[in-house]
Amino acid sequence: MVSPALLSLGFDVYLATVLFNIAVFMSLQLNDIAPDFSLSDHAGNLVHLADLKGKTVVLYFYPRDNTPGCTKEACGFRDRYAEFQALDVVILGISVDDAKAHGKFIKKYDLPFPLLIDPENQVAIAYESYGLKKFMGKEYMGIIRNTFLIDTEGKILKIYLNVKPEPHPEQVLKDLLPI
Repeated sequence: MVSPALLSLGFDVYLATVLFNIAVFMSLQLNDIAPDFSLSDHAGNLVHLADLKGKTVVLYFYPRDNTPGCTKEACGFRDRYAEFQALDVVILGISVDDAKAHGKFIKKYDLPFPLLIDPENQVAIAYESYGLKKFMGKEYMGIIRNTFLIDTEGKILKIYLNVKPEPHPEQVLKDLLPI
């Protein structure tokens, strides 16, 4: 139950408290079962993580379509897509952007993998990839650039926190090679 006193302080305070509790009490660890989800892609197809058991999944969270860092990261995964496919790896990007923005981003950069819509940041919160950010001296809540490597049994194999967009796809690919 949500405390009315907490809600009276405003949604941002409430959300910050929820995120703090997640960080303190629900920290995701290696070998944990990855939180399940169902999200739509730009074409309206529903993607269920549970349906991907038997495949390795790269689940990457990114702040916004068509921004410099997000574009570098997405294009890095695109440029190595054949190598990921050769390893039977599914790549899924997640942001808060809507279907129209995802569709334009996919078309503009010829992205061969789905971008999923997390409009309420529920999946980002479950994966501890939503929180307080700072930019140009201002603080705000947003998606944190994290990636989760999920094994064929649905367990978290590797966690990449606050990644640098450009070298990140290559690092994920290198980490997959010994599997």
